[in-house]
Amino acid sequence: MSRPASGAEAGTGALVAAVVALFLPLGSAGWWFVQPAALLLVLGFVAVLAATRGEGTGLGGGLVLATAVLLASAAPLLAIDPADPPGLRGLGVWLLLVALFLAAFRAMGLLSAATARQGPAALLVPALFGVGVLYVWELLVRGFGIPGVLLPPPSAIGRALVAHADILRADFVQTFVRAVIPGWAIGCAAGFAVALLADRIPFLARGLLPLGNLVAALPIVGIAPILVMWFGFDWQSKAAVVVVMTFFPMLVNTLEGLRAAGRLERDLMRSYAASYFVTLWKLRLPTAAPFVFNALKINSTLALIGAIVAEFFGTPIVGMGFRISTEVAKMALDLVWATIAVAALSGSAAYGLLALLERRLTFWHPSFRRVAG
Repeated sequence: MSRPASGAEAGTGALVAAVVALFLPLGSAGWWFVQPAALLLVLGFVAVLAATRGEGTGLGGGLVLATAVLLASAAPLLAIDPADPPGLRGLGVWLLLVALFLAAFRAMGLLSAATARQGPAALLVPALFGVGVLYVWELLVRGFGIPGVLLPPPSAIGRALVAHADILRADFVQTFVRAVIPGWAIGCAAGFAVALLADRIPFLARGLLPLGNLVAALPIVGIAPILVMWFGFDWQSKAAVVVVMTFFPMLVNTLEGLRAAGRLERDLMRSYAASYFVTLWKLRLPTAAPFVFNALKINSTLALIGAIVAEFFGTPIVGMGFRISTEVAKMALDLVWATIAVAALSGSAAYGLLALLERRLTFWHPSFRRVAG
């Protein structure tokens, strides 16, 4: 099978750009061919050349190419002097970045085609893509000498994660464990229960849905200080904010899911003389399951946002929102970004766990069926 033209062109472009970058200046730091880091560059792109040949396709070729890119990516980081970043003068740095991008593009294409149906191996591509984003972020911040108070590099954020691990752990427990999880559970459970009640009593649905649209339109910065005054400055007020934010998405999605059962299926249940509750349990709730999980996943991110924003309006001296607001005032942007990273990882992990649970429980849904081929 011939390789896609776009992938072959990307591999060739990466090689040409890398060879030219060997002889371009880094700015005031010197030239590529006299830098010790140039050895990594040459060795890495020899592997690139091998991986872009006819035999270098599939999972093996993609891994070889990705390894070569990782080796070559160390060169610009080692060559840039933090005291004298090259900026726009270092043509070699930026041309090498182009070469790395093209090689990574080719590697991602090979790995995507090879791991599309290989279970956990499919996580390789998004993981490497995330590493690539962090690498470009690091290189741009270093290469242009961007001050840390404006945008710290990922390396500084990583050091803050390690240095302030105890503080971040306490903030995580206060915000995520004490506020987000109880508020999310109560809000989703209440929304689901009220949706079942509204489905049984139609006038409730007609009255609650307009009210839900009204509450969903309320700005969180408007209701958060009110709930803080009602429930106090500890985690209870943040959990209350989360309940308000998660109740109506679950209500609306569950009602829509209960209505998704087809007319033929309902007529079949009536022909069996099935009661309302039997029809609900055997037909309508399974049909609504994808809608319910959709609300659970949406609420997992809304809950974290709501709890963090609520902490801006009053909290004990702990919590992610408190940490962000206070450290911004101190210009400690590395700790601010470290807190943001913890929040993002927590929300992503919660979303991922719910997605896995959905796949296990609703495997019959058409969206999870694999096309044979």
